[in-house]
Amino acid sequence: MEGSRLNRLRTWKLLLPLAVGVVAISAVSATSLAARSARSATPIKIAIMTDCKGAFGGATEVDIGGAQAAFAQFAGGKPVNPKKPSAGMTGITISGRPVKIVGYGCGNDTVPLAISETKRLMEQLGADIMVGPLSGDEAVTVAHYAQSHPKKTFVIGTAGSQDPTLQIAPKNLFRYHGDGAQWNAGIGEIAYKKLHWRKAAIIMDDYSFGWTSAAGMIADFCGVGGKIVKRVFPPLNTTDYSSYVQQLPPPSKVDGYFWVVGGTGTGASLKAYEQAFGKVSPKKFIGNLFFAFLGNFQEVAPRLIGAYVGGFGTGPGLNTKQAKGYEAIVAKWYPGLNGGNYADGFVYNYYNAAWALIRGLKAVHGDISGGQAKLQAHMPRTNRSGYQVSNNGLVKLDSNRQAIQDQYPLQITKGPGGKPGLAITGWVPNVDQSFGGFFTKNSPPPGRSQPPCVKHKFPWTGKIHAVKNGVITKQIIK
Repeated sequence: MEGSRLNRLRTWKLLLPLAVGVVAISAVSATSLAARSARSATPIKIAIMTDCKGAFGGATEVDIGGAQAAFAQFAGGKPVNPKKPSAGMTGITISGRPVKIVGYGCGNDTVPLAISETKRLMEQLGADIMVGPLSGDEAVTVAHYAQSHPKKTFVIGTAGSQDPTLQIAPKNLFRYHGDGAQWNAGIGEIAYKKLHWRKAAIIMDDYSFGWTSAAGMIADFCGVGGKIVKRVFPPLNTTDYSSYVQQLPPPSKVDGYFWVVGGTGTGASLKAYEQAFGKVSPKKFIGNLFFAFLGNFQEVAPRLIGAYVGGFGTGPGLNTKQAKGYEAIVAKWYPGLNGGNYADGFVYNYYNAAWALIRGLKAVHGDISGGQAKLQAHMPRTNRSGYQVSNNGLVKLDSNRQAIQDQYPLQITKGPGGKPGLAITGWVPNVDQSFGGFFTKNSPPPGRSQPPCVKHKFPWTGKIHAVKNGVITKQIIK
């Protein structure tokens, strides 16, 4: 009897650590399960940063609508008011986890408001991720903010300054569209070959996007042998452009003008030119994207039918299944957004930013723990975008998380009844931010004198395809 008790005691002593271990493992498993359950019930908090004041204040609903169309299509979101995107969105879920849009940033294209709004969204409202901002200097500021906040993720909305993803390039910041220089690839060569410009002047908004947009025109035009004889720099938000236009050489002294004045300044600057030099000639003017987008078209186009326009990474009228599919998605959720012009980059770029973010969150099953390291590692290096034709329709990101994107130089045309329209005139495939090594991380970012006007062969030089009726042809523009 005594031996039996001793055996049971020995067995109990042997089993006790195992039992304790099982209980401990069960407790840990239960704790982990509870933690995962709590995480899955906690919303992912997203902010959308755009402008509601200043030169680009008219883009508020356009930007928000573009981003939220992607959340509706790919993450179950439901617009509160299809006619007013800023009214909000409900029902967004990704991999079973709720997503909440905690706020909309209200910038005015200046650095002080951009940083205060970013802090409000990310620190006061506790956003985990931000889609935005809209404008160039804002994006430079946000890139520096991202550097000091590596546990947050930032996806640029439509800002086109070069610095954020080339000279600064924090690892938690992504851009799924081109910068302002990329958008203008090919337009300088068209000026040289189609309009026979040899000497040109350029007027540009005096801030980072204006400089970057002008940089693409300057590099492209000078690359094929053109000369820029004058550069003029009106501050952004100027209302009286007369003194700046008077700094330009008269039309008898140059073959043409590159016009890089945006937002509310586009029409005002052209009026100042007319007061100084008379009627504008379409053969003497090439504008950047603001000749065609963000509500400027109706004011600018009637007197510039025939003028060429730099691109925006979009293809208005591009006759592909992918382009039409993208436009149908936006029209489904926000019918009539931006007057039905869904090819406007202010819609398209915010849409792409949100779509890429959704794909990244799905890749990690909505898990943003661990300082979002998994999300940032899994943010897609490719994105199937509406107007990309190269690479089977995939936009690729470079090592700085910056899009390599097809570009489409445009032309203002006369449509039915003499009403102005917009047509794609060329296709420049796979334009990278470096312009084939012309711009580098160690080169100065675009500025008043950067880049210099030098002859240079770019990857697309002499290879721009003509586009007719929305169809890319094999014909090379000569």
